[in-house]
Amino acid sequence: MNLIGNIVWLLLGGILAAIVWFIAGLILCITIIGIPFGLQCFKISSFVLWPFGKEIELGNFGAGGLIFNVIWLVIFGWEFALAHLVIGALFCMTIIGIPFGLQHFKFAQLGLIPFGARIH
Repeated sequence: MNLIGNIVWLLLGGILAAIVWFIAGLILCITIIGIPFGLQCFKISSFVLWPFGKEIELGNFGAGGLIFNVIWLVIFGWEFALAHLVIGALFCMTIIGIPFGLQHFKFAQLGLIPFGARIH
């Protein structure tokens, strides 16, 4: 079932979402200061490409991860999370779209606090 969900996901915008996260990562990696944030975008991009069957475990960060998460949240994390929340709510308006909306809600969590998050 995960395979079918992932294939439909790709057709309904999963590729576009992964490309957007990847481009955000490239833009952030232009500066030396943005490289850690860009690497997180690349991690999220690969997760967004094939999300069904994967789970997120949040909260495994130390002091450095906490500082990076606060910087991420203040500068651009809230925008990523808000975008995924809105898209997820739109998907959840139909019964068929609920599984895809739930995936976007997972991305919203990851968009808020990516440092220290584990995807498995």
